[in-house]
Amino acid sequence: MATTPPVSPIPHSIVTHSSTSKPPPTLSFSHSPPFRPQFPQKTLRRDFLKGVALLPLLHDLKTPSSSVAREVEVGSYLPPSTSDPSFVVFKASSKDTPALRAGNVEPYQFILPPTWKQQRVANILSGNYCQPKCAEPWVEVKFEDEKQGKVQIVASPLIRLTNKPNATIEDIGSPEKLIASLGPFVTGNTLDPDELLESSIEKLGDQTYYKYVLETPFALTGSHNLAKATAKGNTVVLFVASASDKQWQSSEKTLKAMLDSFQV
Repeated sequence: MATTPPVSPIPHSIVTHSSTSKPPPTLSFSHSPPFRPQFPQKTLRRDFLKGVALLPLLHDLKTPSSSVAREVEVGSYLPPSTSDPSFVVFKASSKDTPALRAGNVEPYQFILPPTWKQQRVANILSGNYCQPKCAEPWVEVKFEDEKQGKVQIVASPLIRLTNKPNATIEDIGSPEKLIASLGPFVTGNTLDPDELLESSIEKLGDQTYYKYVLETPFALTGSHNLAKATAKGNTVVLFVASASDKQWQSSEKTLKAMLDSFQV
C-alpha cells in the first residue's frame, strides 16, 4: 500500500540550492529596526534640557507643598531687620501657607540669620488637606541651619484647647497648662513637666505671649527647645526653636533673639 509522504515544514517556495547556485535574498521584516526619524543633534539636546527643566514643576504637581520653600539662603531674598541688620525679617503672607490663604492664621513675623534656609513642609504636616477646618495642629513654615538649629511655626485650632470662640491665650489657662497640651508639638514626641525650665508672660501691645525654655534630652527636635505662643482669631500660633547640644553652645543667643522677635 502506497504511503503518503510527510508534510515538510519548509514552504515550497524555499528550496535547497547547490553551491553553484546563488540563493535568493533573505527578507527579514520581523527583525528590521523600526523607523526612527532623524533630528538635528541641537534639537534633541534642546528638547532634553527643556524636559529636565520641567521635572521640578511636575514633582510639585504630584506633591504640593504648603509653602514655597527655597533651597537658598534667606539673606538672598528677605529684607534686613531695621533693628539689627545682622538678621533678616520673614513676614508671612497669604501666599506662604494654606492656612494663611484660608484666613485661619493671622500673619506673623520673626527675624533669622541670613544664612538659614527655608525647608519644605510635608503635605501631611502642612494642614493642606484639612483647611479650612483642621482638627489637629499643623506646621506652617520651618527654617534650618545645620550649625545653629531650626525653627518652625506650629498652629493649633483654638477649639482643640477651649470652647470659647476668639479666646485670648489667658482664657485657655496658665503657661503651664498650655505647654502641657502643645508640648508634643514642640518636642516631636512627649514632654515631661520636669523638662520645663522656665515659663514667662510677655505683653506686646494688646497681644499676650507665653514663653518657654525647655531642656528636652529625649526630644526628636533636639535637646534644647525654646517656644513662644499666642492666640489670635481661631488659632493658637506657636514659635519653636530647637537645637542639639553642639548647636546650642554657639547659637543660644541667636535662637533667643529669634524667639523674642516672633509676633502675630
